[in-house]
Amino acid sequence: MAEDPNALFETWLAEARAAEPNDPEAMALATADAEGRPSVRMVLLKGHDERGFAFYTNAQSRKGEEIAANARAALLFHWKSLRRQVRIEGAVAPVTEAEADSYFATRSRDARIGAWASDQSRPLESRALFEARYEELVAKFEGKEVGRPPYWRGYRVAAERIEFWTDRPHRLHERRLFTLGADGGWIESLLYP
Repeated sequence: MAEDPNALFETWLAEARAAEPNDPEAMALATADAEGRPSVRMVLLKGHDERGFAFYTNAQSRKGEEIAANARAALLFHWKSLRRQVRIEGAVAPVTEAEADSYFATRSRDARIGAWASDQSRPLESRALFEARYEELVAKFEGKEVGRPPYWRGYRVAAERIEFWTDRPHRLHERRLFTLGADGGWIESLLYP
């Protein structure tokens, strides 16, 4: 194997942070419910190491419920300015409570209150109702610490497949696939574009 895929990802992410004009940490997160119906949305990468790729959300949201029913997901980073993408597939597990608390504490106070105010993915009668709920919580937390709601947590996708795609002229793209072997080591191969 020429490279460790986690180290290669960190290199590509650093290059994206330097070149991508908006949200280089943005990734498409694909989940599926218990019946296999897929769903995809954009989330932000909030951590990466050899354990996987972490993001945070409301566990009662559609994605949270789908992860509870089917703990597998796919991620896609697309860095248009670099003409690259990275695809990741694997099992999903919650991060530790301590990790979730630690990340939540880094969010702005307004974003922390917003996490309390939102019944993410649930029907909303009106925008005014949501904004009034937010303002009520601003008053409730006046002068108090805004701790993490019990339903707000982090998840980590433990990569089993990581594909690095690079655009090349004439659709002769380069596709490098790293697959996790039974021994825990990575197996590298190439794919036809």
